[in-house]
Amino acid sequence: MTNHLAEQIDALLPQTQCTKCGYQGCRPYAQAIAKGKADINQCPPGGEPGITKLAALLGVNSKPLNPEYGIDQPRQVAVIDEQECIGCTKCQPPCPVDAIIGANKLMHTVIESECTGCELCIAPCPVNCITMQTPQAPFEWNQQAADHARSRYRYKQKRQQQAAEEKAERLKKQKQMLAKMKLKKQAK
Repeated sequence: MTNHLAEQIDALLPQTQCTKCGYQGCRPYAQAIAKGKADINQCPPGGEPGITKLAALLGVNSKPLNPEYGIDQPRQVAVIDEQECIGCTKCQPPCPVDAIIGANKLMHTVIESECTGCELCIAPCPVNCITMQTPQAPFEWNQQAADHARSRYRYKQKRQQQAAEEKAERLKKQKQMLAKMKLKKQAK
């Protein structure tokens, strides 16, 4: 029952994966709510509308956003000052939806339509060239946008898992090859 409830809660969250709620993404936050370990008012991107939806689902009273986790504000997106960007790529790994493109030692840019506004790319930037701004083409963050962000997040997670497995397999093969070479040397 708790897992089904967590899925229902997760479906109501904005899927920004911002971690402002104190959890490592929307799904872990949903699981914590379902288990009674987190309150419904810890998601700044969801704001008052999100809290109201969660309250209705859970049959509890709505409450204001807990300011300890942030404030309800209009959606913003990350913008990289391309003149200042040094191409270090430190902003890319924390982006939960791969909204930042660029190559090592080349400028980076944010795909505005894919950015969830999580702000996770700001802190790793060594030259402070990333700011949050109102999107050039503002739109309401609705269920379709949340579903799209969830899909991109899951794809990134899957891709990272596959890359980790491939790396582990390569290391295993290298160790086996080194062990064979060591045996050949000892046999001589």
